[in-house]
Amino acid sequence: MWQTIFEKMVSRLIQSGELRVTYPDGRTRTFGPGGTLTAAIHIQDKALFKGLCTHPDLALGEAYMDERLTIEDNDIEGLIKLVLRNAYTSVMPPWVQFADRTRFALGRWIQRNTPELARSNVSHHYDLSNDFYRLFLDEDMQYSCAYFTDPAMSLEEAQIAKKTHIAQKLHIEPGMRVLDIGCGWGGMAITLARDYGARVTGVTLSSEQLALARERAAEQGLSDVIDFRLIDYREINEPFDRIVSVGMLEHVGLPHYAEYFDKVGDLLTPDGIALIHTIGRSGPPMAESEWITKYIFPGGYVPSLSELAPAIEKSGLWNTDLEVLRLHYAMTLRHWLQRFDTNIDKVRETHDDRFIRMWRYYLTVCFLAFEEQKQAVFQFQLTHRRDAVPITRDYLYHDHGPRRQAAE
Repeated sequence: MWQTIFEKMVSRLIQSGELRVTYPDGRTRTFGPGGTLTAAIHIQDKALFKGLCTHPDLALGEAYMDERLTIEDNDIEGLIKLVLRNAYTSVMPPWVQFADRTRFALGRWIQRNTPELARSNVSHHYDLSNDFYRLFLDEDMQYSCAYFTDPAMSLEEAQIAKKTHIAQKLHIEPGMRVLDIGCGWGGMAITLARDYGARVTGVTLSSEQLALARERAAEQGLSDVIDFRLIDYREINEPFDRIVSVGMLEHVGLPHYAEYFDKVGDLLTPDGIALIHTIGRSGPPMAESEWITKYIFPGGYVPSLSELAPAIEKSGLWNTDLEVLRLHYAMTLRHWLQRFDTNIDKVRETHDDRFIRMWRYYLTVCFLAFEEQKQAVFQFQLTHRRDAVPITRDYLYHDHGPRRQAAE
């Protein structure tokens, strides 16, 4: 029964391009009118048909990880691109739509993010090991969207450009107190202290990140001007001239946006500036990927602008600038995947093949989300005063260098 439903479902889905399916018994069937976009899969386990029909996103990712479904030439990109492009013009079965609507409706319960859950969710992803992330990130270990002023830039150059762009938006002056919410391995905090003379407090919930961030600050002689803490941002109660948060809002969760932006407003001095950098949807809200939630980012959610705007408005903060970065993250993720594959032998020293397939699938699905779906990166510049920053964007581009070379 489920194989028949699967065939009807795929026939409806593939309206352009071609998908060739080889069944467990060796029989092959082709779906779609043909074209330049093609993919071929081999379903090894007939029990998989039910999952592909009822929870296609979760079942596809799990089946690839477990090799119950293999892809010809291991072309994950070709398969996912074929599915995503057809998803715009095809209608999924009613039961799949109902399941997605139900998960979305339950989002405020699923994404409740108490301090205890937040620590657990962060540990799941960020405490894998610092050495693992070194294998594919840039030298500064920036695990967020880079800024490609030129597509030919190296990953290192683009990540430096990202930090410079953010520092310009923060309009930092020497001696300012800066809070870095979700400081990662410390690269942004170190940049702001070393190159702009700021005094930075960085907070994280990852013990692995904290240890390396402190080590890196000490190596550069910045321990007296950078204070890295293992603490939830909600527990901070000090005033800051500047607040920066890069790639952390995705972990806040739907029920907590008002709490988040209210906290930013409470911690920001009257003349202060905050810069919030987050993945976002340039389309209506939708349920998060079941597979991503289960295996990569438990508790994570990519918000639409319509979900963030009310919380910002109610916080009383001015949204003095909103920039939408398109395709920058796709380029970043392609660099990460290329480096991951280059270092695959080193990855195998500490992780099994199932983990490797999981991460290749994750990185591929993510860059395709930015290339094929309405996913981008938002940078919100927030202030208490409308005149806390210049009234044109000229200041962002006339001076690209740091305001000072060393912290005091």
